[in-house]
Amino acid sequence: MNESLRTVENTAAAQDRPDLRKAIESFVDYGFAGVQLRVHDERGHWAGSAGVSELGGSATPPIDGHFRIGSVTKTFTAALMLQLVAEDRIGLDTPVAGRLPEFELDPRITVRMLLQHTSGLFNFTGEFSPDGTQLAGGVAGVGKEWLDNRDRTYRPEELVRMALSQPARFEPGTRWSYSNTNYVLARLLIEQVAGRPYGEEMRRRILEPLGLSGTVVPEDSPELPEPHAHGYYPYEDGDGWHVADTTRFNPSWISAAGDMISTTQDLHTFFSALMGGRLLPAPLLAEMCTPDPTMGYGLGVFVERTDGGGTIVQHNGGFWGWATLMYATPDGSRTMTGSLTFGDSQVDWVAMAEAMEQVKRQLVTAVFDGGPDAPTA
Repeated sequence: MNESLRTVENTAAAQDRPDLRKAIESFVDYGFAGVQLRVHDERGHWAGSAGVSELGGSATPPIDGHFRIGSVTKTFTAALMLQLVAEDRIGLDTPVAGRLPEFELDPRITVRMLLQHTSGLFNFTGEFSPDGTQLAGGVAGVGKEWLDNRDRTYRPEELVRMALSQPARFEPGTRWSYSNTNYVLARLLIEQVAGRPYGEEMRRRILEPLGLSGTVVPEDSPELPEPHAHGYYPYEDGDGWHVADTTRFNPSWISAAGDMISTTQDLHTFFSALMGGRLLPAPLLAEMCTPDPTMGYGLGVFVERTDGGGTIVQHNGGFWGWATLMYATPDGSRTMTGSLTFGDSQVDWVAMAEAMEQVKRQLVTAVFDGGPDAPTA
């Protein structure tokens, strides 16, 4: 990796950590345009970036840059909902239908099922059938059709009704299936219980108390605050491959399931505070981190065993042009947060996903599993 395409910042205690440098450079070697990564642990903090901030340029992605966090938004939304549960404003096993009667939901669906993706509700961004066939969900999910609609404003109620126009995937509580519909309903439920708009409640309860000045609930604004890298979406249309800059778009199509903007530092602050018990009482935090037996999903977080036998809590995110990493130990004492932007190569999405998983495992080993760059307990 050319030195001009890499930036590293670290405390003296964190040292240089070559495994982390090598891993972020690997992302670029696999075809990502740029990456920024931050690690906080007993040795201090380390932050680095690699690749380019903008195609055709030479500047690295800003280490403190803003980015679209995608489904990491779900962890914020779940934490906000659980704060209302902690205040006895609503219960985890409260039926949602009674609070949002306008949707005529199955009365068996509870708050817990929304947060854990066990409601069975169809995903408004699309589903896959058992044979791999893609089922359209209402919001155009890929290619030129998505790009043609990226300035459109969707209301949360509209997204829910798109999902409800399709049959349920299974009986509530009987299986697990990741559905963005669950978290748009969670947003509407938060607004009904709190009596305030979702964004206002998020700022009042989480963003401002934690000093998350780089974190934004954008609603329908397409803007991304400076500084930031650019995200790119390579897609195939009838006349070949094209690359679209997806830095600016209206994120209302994903709402509270994935619309937020943040920084690696803010994600560290949020996740360490959440896992450290600063946002939720211990019993509810334990509920949040109790995974379902099929996919290891708790309430807005995945709980996993590492290759070395440790436990980590995580939620990653991504959509066209962007990917986000957010990992922590169960007590929040170690965190790893990062952002990746796609480049202009013709994408083999399966190969790209496999490469990303491989590098993520390298990073998890380095930070959480006692690898050569990991802190000792």
